[in-house]
Amino acid sequence: MPRSGGERLLLVSTNYAPEQAGIGPYATQMAEHFAAARGAEVHVLAGMPHYPAWRVEAAYRGTWRAAEERAGVLIHRRRHSVPTRQTAARRALYEASILAHGLVAPPRLARPDAVLAQVPSLAGGVLAGRLARRYGVPYVPIVQDLMGAAAEQSGISGGGRAASAASAVERRMLRGATLVGIIHDTFRERVHALGVPEDRVRLVPNWSHVSGPVRPREKTRAGLGWPPDQTVLLHSGNMGLKQGLDVLVDTARHAPELRVVLMGDGSQRPRLTELAAGVPNVEFLPPAAPEDFPDVLAAADALVVTQRAAVLDMSVPSKLTSYFAAGRPVIASVAAEGGTAQEIRRSGAGRLVPPEDPAALAAAARALAADPRAADAIGTRGAGYARDHLSREAGLARVTALLDEALSLAGRPVRKERRDA
Repeated sequence: MPRSGGERLLLVSTNYAPEQAGIGPYATQMAEHFAAARGAEVHVLAGMPHYPAWRVEAAYRGTWRAAEERAGVLIHRRRHSVPTRQTAARRALYEASILAHGLVAPPRLARPDAVLAQVPSLAGGVLAGRLARRYGVPYVPIVQDLMGAAAEQSGISGGGRAASAASAVERRMLRGATLVGIIHDTFRERVHALGVPEDRVRLVPNWSHVSGPVRPREKTRAGLGWPPDQTVLLHSGNMGLKQGLDVLVDTARHAPELRVVLMGDGSQRPRLTELAAGVPNVEFLPPAAPEDFPDVLAAADALVVTQRAAVLDMSVPSKLTSYFAAGRPVIASVAAEGGTAQEIRRSGAGRLVPPEDPAALAAAARALAADPRAADAIGTRGAGYARDHLSREAGLARVTALLDEALSLAGRPVRKERRDA
């Protein structure tokens, strides 16, 4: 590293390893795949690791710029603001600091063959588009979240005023792309409304980036202190505004026989901890270590995904792919019209309940607990769906096809991947 004479790629993704939640694992596995399978010289313009805690990891605090190599990928890190409390103004500062530092100090590299971006952040997409134009190469953003819709639907303070501004930036960022990848079909209409022609949009769903469980459930439950006769509902991942996690605390109050576990971190964790004070059947856990994560998921009786009622077409939680792989039934407290609900129906791996309805969520949990055989069958369908449709190989093949098509449209050579990678 660097390699001379071969393909050179630049990926712009604010989130990257060592982050274990959200889009960081997808950006990491994509970059490492390009380096290993294509023999490409891969550069990543990334931020400082901070998600989902919204605190910069200790090893990177005080660092202004850094360059590091991981698994054959050269990562160029740039410092940016990290808001501990989410408001539209703080989010704007976060984006502005990413953009400013990326413009002032772009990564030093020879001309790449293509520039890809993981969106969000908006600033990352703008930076990627600008760099692609500078070099005269294809620009390929992959839309993980729609930020204009997010500002409108997530409940962030000042979000209504920010939605139109974010959509305007999104429109400009996406219209200039060679091709646009979307992770779910529910994004298609809104991306088209932002001015991207239908013939430039490609579906590239996320994949299950974790393995299945390996340890016996009973052993993991015992280690976690979960009694064998208590029904455990587990929510894993970011504790942010759009998740609407108050419903889980209210569910615990409504059904004291259930154990409600919130595992992870995020801007709302302190408020949720305060809200759950005096509710003995609510438990907070730190994020599990990567090697333990699949087993902790599988130890629960049901895995829960929640979203505010207003969340429709701005995101599909990345946790779903891990949930399916764990082989446990999913209870989805989400809007019936959104992409998350579509995935639950398509997989047959869970139960849908109305969002922000603790009584309905508790009833679904009780029904699963009353019929363990049916619950196991639902979980098995999820594991099968992950295996058949959400494998890492299939997901990376779709991303590779997206890149190859963009290179072909630009008249640039397409490299064959090594079969042994």
